[in-house]
Amino acid sequence: MSYTYSFPRPAVTVDIIIFRLMGNDPEVLLIKRGNEPFKEQWALPGGFVDKDEPLEAAAARELEEETGLTKILLTQMHTFGNPGRDPRGHTVSVVYVGYLTDGAIARAGDDAAEAEWFKTGELPELAFDHEKVVEMAMSIFLV
Repeated sequence: MSYTYSFPRPAVTVDIIIFRLMGNDPEVLLIKRGNEPFKEQWALPGGFVDKDEPLEAAAARELEEETGLTKILLTQMHTFGNPGRDPRGHTVSVVYVGYLTDGAIARAGDDAAEAEWFKTGELPELAFDHEKVVEMAMSIFLV
């Protein structure tokens, strides 16, 4: 396949925020990164979109690969694309949000070293710009 543009383009990723709504204290699912950049830091599940892969399919695939969770309705929330948000290069991320109302257990897989639920008021330091991403999601979806 030939490309018609010679200038560089940003990479495209998806990030997924899963809220677990049990009682009065909502939780968010995070993974501990198994690879650089930000190895061993907490982040949202997510990853790069494959060639010819629809965004929604990429979000469902990454969520399943990194947490084992499937069949969750995901809604596109926002796109983040400021240069410098990813030390690997200019990366645009499309963020999806989903909800669970049960005690679903997440299990780490693929490049996630751990998967764990955190109360939204007690989040650890997050990799990339994921703190900003989670704050926006909470302001929109947890009102």
